[in-house]
Amino acid sequence: MDKNTLSHTTWECKYHIVFAPKYRRQVIYGNIKADVANILSTLCKRKGVEIIEAE
Repeated sequence: MDKNTLSHTTWECKYHIVFAPKYRRQVIYGNIKADVANILSTLCKRKGVEIIEAE
């Protein structure tokens, strides 16, 4: 992960994103779970974002 610095500060930006559709158990745990993971992975690669953990 890239650390940014200024003269008196250092920071490292991390984001926690939760994707929770209304009826997630019936839909997400079924057939489209792999598709959603693939789409999110592709979008992160395009933007240069590192996925630290996914569940």
